[in-house]
Amino acid sequence: MDKIRILIADDHVVVREGTRQILEQEPDLEVVAEASDGEEAVRLVGSVKPDVAMLDIAMPGLDGIEATRRIRKLYPSIPVLILSAYDDDEFVFNLLEAGAAGYLLKSVRARELVSAVRAVHAGESVLHPLIARKVLNRFAATSKQQRGQKVTEVLTEREREVLNLATRGLSNQDIATNLCLSLRTVQTHLSNIFNKLQVSSRTEAVVRAIKEGWINLDEET
Repeated sequence: MDKIRILIADDHVVVREGTRQILEQEPDLEVVAEASDGEEAVRLVGSVKPDVAMLDIAMPGLDGIEATRRIRKLYPSIPVLILSAYDDDEFVFNLLEAGAAGYLLKSVRARELVSAVRAVHAGESVLHPLIARKVLNRFAATSKQQRGQKVTEVLTEREREVLNLATRGLSNQDIATNLCLSLRTVQTHLSNIFNKLQVSSRTEAVVRAIKEGWINLDEET
């Protein structure tokens, strides 16, 4: 079994140690590096090339938001999962724009943390539905004047169906079941969507769709 290689960035040693212990209890997870600040996190991502970078927000020097932005720019294939004590809408909003694939609070249960790592590694989003709706509604409200191409000019009908279900927070397997497709087919559709929208994660694809006005959140409940 190929292990999912993880970098943990947090300025509190106790948090890093506790998170490492939780993750390394799983046979498919391995912590390959630890960082105590954002600058070190970006540097280690470049040298270690983890499969997932797990970052805190409040770190000395370079914070988690800017570190996420740099990691996503320099290493777009590496998803960033935020693990923070802060649930402010503004943090979530900024981190989505920076390209974070997921956002968890430090009060999360161990099994949820483990599931989140696996999910972002598989290209899925792990935003809490209530937080996601607040943030995506904000994107929709502030971007009505910035809409460009029609969705039918960019995505096929099946790709639009997959993207709509991704917006509702369904996992790849749930999307496959809902549309009576194989998991591999859903993964192929998502890959095609990412390429067409020039993004590298489900979260970024959903944000782009909201900004373009391709998805009406009121219809996704």
